[in-house]
Amino acid sequence: MVSQDPTLAIAPDDMLSARFDDLGVTLGADAATLRVWSGAAESVELVVFDDTDLDWITGTVPLAPAGGGVWTATTPLLRPGTRYAVRVDGPQAPGNTFNRGTLLLEPYSRGLVRTGYNGWRSVVVEGSFDWGGVGRPAVPMDRTVLYEGHLKGLSKRHPDVPGALRGTYAGLAHPAMVEHFLRLGVTSIQLLPVQAFATEPRLLQHGLTNYWGYNTLNFFTPHPEYATEDARRQGPEAILREFKGMVRLLHEAGLEVILDVVYNHTAEEGIGGPRSSLRGIDNRAYYRQDDDGAYIDVTGCGNSLNTSTDAAARLVLDSLRYWAEEVQIDGFRFDLAATLGRDAEHTFTPEHPLLRAIIDDPALADVKKIAEPWDVGMGGWQTGNFGDGWAEWNDRYRDRVRNFWLSDVDYARRASTSPVGIGGLAHRLAGSANTFSAERGPLAGVNFVTAHDGFTLRDLVSYDVKHNLGNGEHNRDGADTNRSFNHGAEGPTDDESILATRRKAMRNLLGTLLLSAGVPMLTAGDEFGRTQRGNNNAYCHDSALTWLSWQHAPWQRDLQAHVQRLLQLRRENPALRPVRFARWGEHTPSASVMEWYDEHGETMSIDRWTDPSHRTLQYVAASTPEFEESNRVLLMIHGTERPIEVTLPRIDDAARFVPLWSSADEVAAEGGSPLGPGDAVTLPGTSMRLFRVE
Repeated sequence: MVSQDPTLAIAPDDMLSARFDDLGVTLGADAATLRVWSGAAESVELVVFDDTDLDWITGTVPLAPAGGGVWTATTPLLRPGTRYAVRVDGPQAPGNTFNRGTLLLEPYSRGLVRTGYNGWRSVVVEGSFDWGGVGRPAVPMDRTVLYEGHLKGLSKRHPDVPGALRGTYAGLAHPAMVEHFLRLGVTSIQLLPVQAFATEPRLLQHGLTNYWGYNTLNFFTPHPEYATEDARRQGPEAILREFKGMVRLLHEAGLEVILDVVYNHTAEEGIGGPRSSLRGIDNRAYYRQDDDGAYIDVTGCGNSLNTSTDAAARLVLDSLRYWAEEVQIDGFRFDLAATLGRDAEHTFTPEHPLLRAIIDDPALADVKKIAEPWDVGMGGWQTGNFGDGWAEWNDRYRDRVRNFWLSDVDYARRASTSPVGIGGLAHRLAGSANTFSAERGPLAGVNFVTAHDGFTLRDLVSYDVKHNLGNGEHNRDGADTNRSFNHGAEGPTDDESILATRRKAMRNLLGTLLLSAGVPMLTAGDEFGRTQRGNNNAYCHDSALTWLSWQHAPWQRDLQAHVQRLLQLRRENPALRPVRFARWGEHTPSASVMEWYDEHGETMSIDRWTDPSHRTLQYVAASTPEFEESNRVLLMIHGTERPIEVTLPRIDDAARFVPLWSSADEVAAEGGSPLGPGDAVTLPGTSMRLFRVE
């Protein structure tokens, strides 16, 4: 790849330079100061508009150079509620796209209003809010259960949420939604993008919309369309107030708010796309390019934010500080985080100054940082390679768990034997020590089976192939390799045998997810088996296809009861949520010492781990607690469709095994008669059982 101009390359302390302090609008008693960074500009101008006619310019103010690429002006024209833009002019050269006539969003603006078909204006926002003494819940990572959902889709169809609040910030914090989150047992609501975003022109031409929101317009502004109609009518100040009110109410209930943030690219797309902000302010500094000005796109979205420059890196850091400090957000999930860690040569490094600054910044010390550890560029797959302080989406976990319960079973039906043994799954159950270093431990991994992109849990067990024709791309979009299995019929069926097998498969997937070491992430709606009718890339559907339905059949209520039971067991049994990996022959605080047995109750032999004809495992985890009581559990896993008799192992100091949960049960059951060492347990095909060891 061609390198960037070395004069733009970032040094470790450049982004923290005082010259970048107080960018954007700072309000004073009688006037406000605007500071804009553009290293290559020859002139910068503030443009102020009428409050109601956003094409009527009521004033302009030239900004003066203040050194270090910063331009500034102090004027009484800027006050809370002022609609404004900036115009920037500069030299014509490869990589530059200056146009003195283009009205641009100011990158640090806290509010936006729409003008015309697809135009926007920045708005000055004062932002005061009474938090009433409510602070962050500060849920420890070992107790964290992430619940990934779409802000609008979560409450849009909920019958107990008032119509005016459905699909809004206020709707998410309505008591009916809070009750569901708490009853389910999740701790942290991870929202798909809620920073202001735009729909791509290509989708608009097809009558579709960017529903997921991975197309950021501005890094500091809540998406206006998610506010109630009343707040939108009042303007950006009220929208921000509603957003903060949502956060406060969720915090009062003990629930964290995690934002999915998209700093890897912006809505300006490739050259020729919309020029709304950064491209017109300093294209060369903000976007990755070769020497001729062609974009180096490692995101697949047309552009890549160039975090190897100090201005772009500081923009990201300042945005994170704003959401953490001013909006009291509890954590961030970084979309395509590998892009943020690419240097001036476009190579990923875990010691990238921005990645280190995010971890080291005192303002971000107590918030969760979760990386999606890949992008689509060269060397883009980096799972396990982020540094201390980062958690990462564990796609290796996802793939192995899907394979074990779905693809391998499908293969065995056709070939009369499974393709692999149980060893790979055991690594994932125990916290993926083969992916994350001992220093980082199991909590570095965010385990998931499904996410917003890809099949829902129900579709994963109901479809062999994607069905994305409704996306307008002739079924070419979305992943082709899903590791799914329809269990004998593609999509809807009336065959009760197939339906029962699918339900058990969902319970196996959920049981594995919620009983594994690491941080579990549950996708909203999977707890009651929602479907997107086989669409594995429903990013462009803002409709009943993607909104959660809250009208459930009995089997869906039973499935949700299983999730509630599993999460209760996770809370009650610290052996299921170790903080550290155990070390052989050492006492490691807050770890779980693990022992492995076969179906005969004997210690697993070396050949049993890889033998595809032996896919039955008994996994004993014993906690080494620092802050909780000692605890020991046994998990049985059987990965073929033939039933099997399993002998409980004879373990030191184990007098009995108390049944806690079984995936074979249609209805989640509590308790059961205790069993003793050496007793036999019959496991149906493809099933799990959990016991407490006493």
